[in-house]
Amino acid sequence: MGRRTDQLKEAAMATYVNPDSARTDDAGTIHREVSPEQQAVEQRLVDNVIASFDACDNARLKELMVGLVKHLHSFIREVRLTEEEWGTAIDFLTRTGHITDDVRQEFILLSDTLGASMQTINVNNQAYKGATEATVFGPFFVEDAPRIDLDEDMAFGAPGEPCWVEGTVTDTDGRPLAGARIEVWEADEDGLYDVQYDAGKRAGRAHLFSAADGGYRFWGLTPTPYPIPDDGPVGKMLDAVGRSPLRAAHLHFMVSHEGARTLVTHIFPEGDPIGRKDTVFGVKDSLIKRFEQQPAGTPTPDGRDIDGTWSRVRFDIVLAPTGV
Repeated sequence: MGRRTDQLKEAAMATYVNPDSARTDDAGTIHREVSPEQQAVEQRLVDNVIASFDACDNARLKELMVGLVKHLHSFIREVRLTEEEWGTAIDFLTRTGHITDDVRQEFILLSDTLGASMQTINVNNQAYKGATEATVFGPFFVEDAPRIDLDEDMAFGAPGEPCWVEGTVTDTDGRPLAGARIEVWEADEDGLYDVQYDAGKRAGRAHLFSAADGGYRFWGLTPTPYPIPDDGPVGKMLDAVGRSPLRAAHLHFMVSHEGARTLVTHIFPEGDPIGRKDTVFGVKDSLIKRFEQQPAGTPTPDGRDIDGTWSRVRFDIVLAPTGV
C-alpha cells in the first residue's frame, strides 16, 4: 500500500502545475507552466476523443464535432479549469434549460450576450455590394404577427411615442422589390414585448408587404432602451462580470423576397446613450438612423391626428441575392 501511495505521489509530481510559475501578460491573460508529462496526458485524451468520430459518415457533422472538441479542450487546458468550476458551469446550463420555455429562450440570451449570435450572423451574412447589414434575431420573434396594410399601425395599443417608419426595398442593383414580406416587432416604452405580458398577446409587432415601387410605410413606436430579461442565469452572469443587461434602443426587421437572402436586422436611434454598450453586441454603424422628433401639432404624412409628439425615420433596405 505504501509503495502504491509513493507511486501516486510521483505521478502527481510529474503532472504538477506550479502555481508560482503563473504569469500575467499585458492583456491580462494568465499563463501557467505545465510539465511536458502533463501536456502529454492531456493531449492523449484530446486525440482519443477526436478519433472516436472516425466512423462518422456525415463529413460536416464530423468537422463540427472535431472542431468543438479541440476548442473545448483547449479552453479547459488554457484556463486550468477546476472541478468546482466545471460543476458550476453544468449547474448554470441546467438552470438555463429549466427557465427556457415556448416564450423565453434563455439559451438565445446566453448566445447573444457572449457575442456568439452576432459572430454567427457575421459569418453567414457576408458583405455584398451595399446590401443592408444583418444583426441579431433576438428571443421575442413570433410567427403569427398580424398583417397590416401600408400606413397602418403595428403598435396595436402598445404604449409609447408614435413613430412613422418608411423606406424602400430594393436589390443590390437598385431595382425595387415589390411584395417583399416585412416583419417588424419592438418593445413598448416600458421595455417589454407583448409576449412578456401574455403569451397570446399581439401588440408592437406586425407584417406587411412592399408596394409595386418597393416602398413601405407604417406607424410604430419610437424605440427606447430596455434590459434583457435578467432574472435568470444569464442576468446573474452579467451581474457577476460587471456588465449591464441593457440593450440599445431598436426596431426589429425581418425582410424576405423570392431570390433574395432573407435579412434579419434592427435599426438604432442616433444618439442613444447605450449605443455600442449594447449587451448583445448588435449595433452596427450602418444601422444607426436619425429618428427625427416632431413637435406636438406637426402634420403627419398620412393625416393621422396625434395628440403629442411623434418621430419619423427612413430605412431603405437592400437585399442581397441568395447564395452570397
